Amino acid sequence: MKTYSELIEKLKEIKEKEFVKTHRSGDTGIGKTLEDLLGIEENNFAGPDGIDTELKAARKNAASMLTLFTKSPLPKKINSVLLKEFGYPDKEGSHKKILHTTIDTGSFNTLKGKTGLKVGIEEDRITILSSQDQNKSDLIIPYWDKVTLKKSFEKKYPQLLYVKADSKGEGSNEEFYFNEAWLMRGFDFDNFLKLLKEKTLKVDIRIGQYPNGRPHDHGTGFRVMPDKLDLCFSHRNKVI
Repeated sequence: MKTYSELIEKLKEIKEKEFVKTHRSGDTGIGKTLEDLLGIEENNFAGPDGIDTELKAARKNAASMLTLFTKSPLPKKINSVLLKEFGYPDKEGSHKKILHTTIDTGSFNTLKGKTGLKVGIEEDRITILSSQDQNKSDLIIPYWDKVTLKKSFEKKYPQLLYVKADSKGEGSNEEFYFNEAWLMRGFDFDNFLKLLKEKTLKVDIRIGQYPNGRPHDHGTGFRVMPDKLDLCFSHRNKVI
């Protein structure tokens, strides 16, 4: 695949095939299948005018959310604090801890039967809050600086080619019909904050632990339902 025009023509050819069998079981099967069909090894390419373009694929009927972006919160080593305060054994009898939870700007969620965490939005930052924050003035509050976060998003998404597919079947027998594609640009951080406030965007915390006790961030990410992804961009153009 050499040019953006060639990629679009290839997508049109793929659409003509209608349903194709997945190349990998599970959630990541749709992305892997599309990349293989397009003959590309990574999910970014040079788009129109040579602009670096991210490629994402999603099931139209998906009940699961898309990861828009992953970035560990600040300050450094805060994952160790989160794991210590809110982590739980990865399995019964294990000494290794994990913290897998999804939070939004609504009420505090529940972690193992106890009050957990939620997302806070302040003037200059997005925070991870706990009910403990109200009682411990010395407790470190995890956060993302808005300015840095905005720059990170804009760097990752100068453009996005978003390919949608109908799907049927399950597991290794799942099939995809890639029949719609949108080119989106102009990441809109104000809309991002609005979607976060509306609980359309959520934060997935995925922290594990190495055998030596050191925390392992599996990708703390901002996630959105597939049908809401376009709202994060100011310019949208249907290309297929």
